Amino acid sequence: MAERALRAAGRLALPLAVAIVVAVPLAGLALRAFADAWRAPALLPQELGLRGIEAVASEGIEEALANSLGVALAATLVALGLGWPAARAIARAGRLRPALLVAVALPLLVPPYTVGTGLAEWMLRLGLADTHAGLVLAHLVYVLPYALLVLTAAFTRHVLELEEAARTLGAGPARRLVHVTVPAVAPTLAVAAMLCFTVSWSQYATSLAVGGGLPTVPIVLVPFAQSDPQVAAALSLVFLAPPLLALAAAARAGRVARVMAHAAPHARLRA
Repeated sequence: MAERALRAAGRLALPLAVAIVVAVPLAGLALRAFADAWRAPALLPQELGLRGIEAVASEGIEEALANSLGVALAATLVALGLGWPAARAIARAGRLRPALLVAVALPLLVPPYTVGTGLAEWMLRLGLADTHAGLVLAHLVYVLPYALLVLTAAFTRHVLELEEAARTLGAGPARRLVHVTVPAVAPTLAVAAMLCFTVSWSQYATSLAVGGGLPTVPIVLVPFAQSDPQVAAALSLVFLAPPLLALAAAARAGRVARVMAHAAPHARLRA
C-alpha cells in the first residue's frame, strides 16, 4: 500500500512542479496589477486598488485589441492555407525533407527587428506601411515557418495510407479531405493554429517597424514596463487572455478529433 502511494506521489511530482513554476509568476503578475502600493522588501502589497485596471481602460486598449486580434486571426488563416499544401509536399520530399525543414526555419533565426526594418522599406514602397495588410504580411515571415514545421509532422505515412485506402474505396478528393485527412491531422492542425495565433499576437519588434502607426497590444504594453509596472501588469493580463483561450480551444479540438478518429471511417465512406 505504501509503495503504491509512493508511486502515485512520484507520478504527481513533476506535473505539480510544472504547475507551480507556471502559476507563481502568473499569480505575482495578477497581484502586481492590483497593487497600488508595493514597496520592497515587503512580500505582499501594502495597498490594493484598481488604478492599473482603470488606467488600462482609459488607454483606449479596444483599438489595440481589435488590431491585434484581426491581424493574428488573418495571419493564422493565411499561414494554414499556404502551409497545408506546402507541408504535404515537404512530407513527401524523401531525402530532401531535412534540408527543406532547415530552410523553412531560417527566418526564425533572424532577430525580429532586423527583419522588420528590412520589411519596412518594402512596405513603404508598396504603400502597405501602417496598414493591416502590411502587418499580416510581415507576421507571416514568422508565422508561416511555424505552420509548416508543425503541419509537416502531421502528414505521416499512416495518414497517406489512410488517404490511399479511401481512394481505393472510391472516395473523391473532397470526400477524402473531409472524412479522412482532416480528422486524422486535426489535433496537429489545432496545435498549428494555436501556435500561429500566439506568434502573431505576441509580435512587437516587427509590428513596431512595419506598422508602428497601428496600435497593437504589445506596442501599447512595452512602454509601461519601465514607466508604470502596475499598468504593465494589468495590460499583461489582457495580453495573456487570447493565447490562453486559443490554447483551451486547441486542447478541446484535439479531444474532439481523437473521438472522431475512433469512428468508422470506412462506414462513412461507403455511406
